[in-house]
Amino acid sequence: MKYQYREMPETMRDTFGDFSKSFGFCWKEFVITVPSPLFLVTTYKSNGLTNACMQSWATFTSANRGEGFYAILASVNKGGHLYESLRETKEAVLNFMSEDFFDACMATIRHNDFEEDEISASGLTAEKAAWVNAPLVEECFMNLECRYVWEKEIIPGDDHVMICLEILGVQMDENHLADKIGENGLLYNIHYPVNPEKIEKTARDYYGVLQKKIEGEEY
Repeated sequence: MKYQYREMPETMRDTFGDFSKSFGFCWKEFVITVPSPLFLVTTYKSNGLTNACMQSWATFTSANRGEGFYAILASVNKGGHLYESLRETKEAVLNFMSEDFFDACMATIRHNDFEEDEISASGLTAEKAAWVNAPLVEECFMNLECRYVWEKEIIPGDDHVMICLEILGVQMDENHLADKIGENGLLYNIHYPVNPEKIEKTARDYYGVLQKKIEGEEY
């Protein structure tokens, strides 16, 4: 049996109220709950201090007949330091953390003052990137050095934008060269899964890891 949802179920409205006003997200996101990779975007602010912003809601794709590799960040807040610094420098690093450093990367949310060095304040180590004018996080096992390409509002006048970054180069820990899957690999954001047929009073975010399962012949 499949349930159909076009409008917000009354069970959700009764429990959570207006999702868009309360959480800033459409109710469909909480029902559909498609995981998205978690990473920390780092830039330099105009005062020279590091900026660090946790991101998800992104995808990665090749373009120009395979000549380039790109990251599409689907929801960047126009009012945040990331948007401001990215517009100024046109460069950033996407840092992928293992579970061991998830809490430290999440701590950057609390250290978002313009006059604060957000990477070091969160207990992480900043290093200069190799190819772009941006810091990278040493503790993260994979660092994608990127250049700003374009931005677009999904809906005209929205307070968030979609941003395209070209991935110019990558730095990767030797232990992850062969495999970025499993407990020490890529983390995924599982955003507030809600069962509209069995509403609970509270909801929360989760993060998950991928596990490989090979069936049939290898290729």
